[in-house]
Amino acid sequence: IGRHTAKPGRRDKDPFSLTVTGTLALSVFTAVLGSLQFGYNIGVINAPQKIIEADYNATWVHRYGEPISSRTLTTLWSLSVAIFSVGGMMSSFTVGVVSEWLGRRKAMLINNMFAFIGGGLMGMAKLCRSFEMMILGRFVIGAYCGLASGLVPMYVGEIAPTSLRGALGTLHQLAIVTGILIAQILGLESLLGSEDLWPVLVGVTVLPTVLQMGLLPFCPESPRFLYIIRCQEHHAKSLRRLTGRQEVGDMLAEMKEEKRRMDMERKVSIPELFRSTMYRQPIAIAILLQLSQQLSGINAIFYYSTSIFQKAGVQSPVYATIGAGVVNCAFTVVSLFLVERMGRRTLHMLGLSGMCGCAVVMTVALSLLDSVPWMSYISMLAIFGFVAFFEVGPGPIPWFFVAELFSQGPRPAAMAVAGFANWTANFIIGFGFQYVAELCGPYVFLIFAALLLFFLVFTFFRVPETRGKTFDQISSGFGHASPDIMDMELDKPSTELDYLGAEGSLN
Repeated sequence: IGRHTAKPGRRDKDPFSLTVTGTLALSVFTAVLGSLQFGYNIGVINAPQKIIEADYNATWVHRYGEPISSRTLTTLWSLSVAIFSVGGMMSSFTVGVVSEWLGRRKAMLINNMFAFIGGGLMGMAKLCRSFEMMILGRFVIGAYCGLASGLVPMYVGEIAPTSLRGALGTLHQLAIVTGILIAQILGLESLLGSEDLWPVLVGVTVLPTVLQMGLLPFCPESPRFLYIIRCQEHHAKSLRRLTGRQEVGDMLAEMKEEKRRMDMERKVSIPELFRSTMYRQPIAIAILLQLSQQLSGINAIFYYSTSIFQKAGVQSPVYATIGAGVVNCAFTVVSLFLVERMGRRTLHMLGLSGMCGCAVVMTVALSLLDSVPWMSYISMLAIFGFVAFFEVGPGPIPWFFVAELFSQGPRPAAMAVAGFANWTANFIIGFGFQYVAELCGPYVFLIFAALLLFFLVFTFFRVPETRGKTFDQISSGFGHASPDIMDMELDKPSTELDYLGAEGSLN
């Protein structure tokens, strides 16, 4: 990490955009522990499905003296899986209120209460012979993840330097896929996915909670939140800790100017995001970006992966699925390095187009699988390609792109709406995919290909590039936007740390 040199006679506008201090690294690491738990609880329920279902049956026999019916068991299991998304939907809609009321850091700290309760309920379900505890625990941990999915990108986006905002924002998605991979590995029957140890598997989510609660007190609150929302001017110490700079007067001046401009605006509520012409376009983009992630078919690919690996002759399909998880993580790292070089919009379009192509290949391969056996290997390649392209663009980018589209005032409400859209789409796919797959067979992936093509066209015509731009440059571009959003003036040089969010208009 180097420093750039200012030209003679010109004040260096962003002298610390390339500096990563220990405090910044600690704060980002601590925050994304919530994302790790998010991913872990997405993946943890899949591997031990049959074992947990057997335990549900044993509980039913203990209570009623007869085995559970297959229909009731399917209903209980579907509820155990889907209730996670319901909890996320409900809590994600409160991100704006909670983050304004408690602040970003304290909200993440208190949110861990849900992780403790949810993890405890799931971990004790077998001992107490109660599948109700398991279902309730999944709901509570879903509520935790719904808040974390909004709070983590918001906090990281506000403390990250402009030049590193995309890379650090990608860490949210990297932590999610890492959590999924850890859950897949620990879910092996030889580890924690056994009949006796599955309660430990679902309850171990409390460990990252303990670590995050221990580290959060050492992390500063977002200076933007403290100054602009709470009007606390005496926070130079946190600025020094985050930037490694002793003199922060110019930063405070920039924040003061941003606060002055924001004080001239009314506080933005969720209904106003849709009523105001200033926010209507960016909130539409935020929602559609989230939909492009969940409606891409990524969950459907993982749903089909095990059977495809079996048909391909893989003796242990679970290890092939773990291999797909490794690809998931690897290409998230690739995205981390590319996002500040190629830009958000370019990577998102690259990911969408690649996934669309893989979906078409997947459809052809699955339709010919019975008559042409070697097509199973093409299916495997399509799966890995689909996952790789997902993590290049649609996986990480929508999470932090939303925070970039809005200034401090409307950002919490926008994050709440976007998070709710993401969780709702997740719930729809989780509940509806199996029924659609039964109707369409292998051609179900043509539906995803069509959706991906739509999102690709939308991104090309309506989504701006935000790389290297401050929050105010982006939001002011929407405020003075012409009918075509791509005509926004977003090519001004960035001037300060991203969390200062100012245009350098004090010269």
